[in-house]
Amino acid sequence: MRRLNIYKFILIPAVLLSLQSCFVAKEYSRPEEVVENEAYRTDNLPTDTLSMARISWRELFTDPVLTNHIDRALENNIDIRIALQQIEAAGAYLKQAKAAYLPTLGVSAQVTHQELAQNSQFGSFFDGGITQYDATANLSWEADIWGRIRSNERAQRAAYLQTVAAHQAVKTRLVANVANLYYQLLALDEQLEITRETVANRINSVETIRALKEAGNVTEVGVKQTEAQLYQAQAVEIELANQIRLLENTFSILLGEAPHAIVRSDLGRQELNTELRTGVPVQLLRNRPDVIAAEYNLVNAFQLTNAARSNFYPALRLSANGGFQSLDLEELIDTNSLFATIVGNLTQPIFNRREIRTQYEVAQARQEIAFLEFRRAILDASREVSDALYNYAAADRKFDFKQDEFEAYDLATSYSEDLLNSGFANYLEVLTARENALNSQLELVNIRYDELSAIVDLYQALGGGWE
Repeated sequence: MRRLNIYKFILIPAVLLSLQSCFVAKEYSRPEEVVENEAYRTDNLPTDTLSMARISWRELFTDPVLTNHIDRALENNIDIRIALQQIEAAGAYLKQAKAAYLPTLGVSAQVTHQELAQNSQFGSFFDGGITQYDATANLSWEADIWGRIRSNERAQRAAYLQTVAAHQAVKTRLVANVANLYYQLLALDEQLEITRETVANRINSVETIRALKEAGNVTEVGVKQTEAQLYQAQAVEIELANQIRLLENTFSILLGEAPHAIVRSDLGRQELNTELRTGVPVQLLRNRPDVIAAEYNLVNAFQLTNAARSNFYPALRLSANGGFQSLDLEELIDTNSLFATIVGNLTQPIFNRREIRTQYEVAQARQEIAFLEFRRAILDASREVSDALYNYAAADRKFDFKQDEFEAYDLATSYSEDLLNSGFANYLEVLTARENALNSQLELVNIRYDELSAIVDLYQALGGGWE
């Protein structure tokens, strides 16, 4: 009989080991060919691994006023602080998952009183009532045979690392947003200054055209056209001033502060001399935080699928409880009041209304969704790098043409005004030349902003700004 019991203890582990061979929690591996070499869509495909994303934003931005704003934003921005709290929450879940390997232990104290019928089996013996006192400890532990606990721990670790990467993505986005808004404010400042000079010049032009009308060189139509140009410039001045106020309000919110005026330098001092190196496309997988976060989301879904699959197999749990029981409170803590129970429980699900299979199929679907989101994150990142490269190249090429265009319109304005004063040109030529010169000068400022913005966008698209 004793030999039969020994066989039982040998047979149970053997059966469990044979079942374990049917299910082994899979190890995550990154999907093949998730990044294409031609992802950047450029004629100059990079072959080296040097990337401007590895440069600190303190090295990229040389304006001390801008770097001070970025420092304040990283310290006070609401999105940054929310992301930090999400890291704390994910860290708590990870600690809980690690603790799942340990047994659970609980203690309880209980008093039970039962009134018995006098004619019952024990009623006359106990004089109609029983009061029992219990002090109990309960211990329970699950053996991680199929790796369910391990898979859940890995899933929570991936979720934690995902929040860390998400925090880095918020930093990258915040640095780029602060820089872009700062440059946009500088561009609007310069456009406002140009417009104010234009308003002053057109006030003088109105006086000049009125004098020419008195001399009979132009008609009242010319006077009204010149006045209309003045009013148009004054309206543009108001619009630019309003845009500056609105951008300052937005900028203040990025700093985590109430709306206020923003201290800044000027557009002419801005120099971004960092060489535009993109590195190879596969570096997006370790440089760009949102891509990293998307992959950790895939790892999380993969491990949860492992955990769901393990539910098809039997679970081995060991439980024990013991303590003191007594009908007399004074004799509760006594060796004669001790009791103990040990239970080994092996549970195999057979029919549970399809709950386990549904959980597994849902986990598989979520894993596929996570893969598609990972793939989309890489495609979006590649597109943003390509867009930034093309935008910078276009702005750089346009700048020289726009500079020549403005100089031509500026000379045309000067010549036409001289000819008008001499009676060799009409007022329409002067008005057209002035309007073209103003528009060209404002566009020149926009192109300079586009250059700076494209560099910032490329820096963000490559994953720079969080280190």
